[in-house]
Amino acid sequence: MAKYSKKAQSKVERAMKEKKSGTLKSGRSGKTVKSRKQAIAIGLSEARKAGAKVPAKKKAAPKKKAAAKKKAAPKKKSAAKKKSA
Repeated sequence: MAKYSKKAQSKVERAMKEKKSGTLKSGRSGKTVKSRKQAIAIGLSEARKAGAKVPAKKKAAPKKKAAAKKKAAPKKKSAAKKKSA
């Protein structure tokens, strides 16, 4: 079974053609899109808004700060053990 519908495929194709010609603009800023990946993302976003069959966006990875705090906690405990010994 196909992941993307024909409608989604045509939206991405149109976005890629606009990117190549230099007329594809991004969201609020209106800057010209130069990245191939960004052009694909814009096409898929438009397809989602139009109701085409497109997989949901990937979830964001957990933030690095939380992971750093977890790693830092055991180091503090081991340092405390060394001082008491």
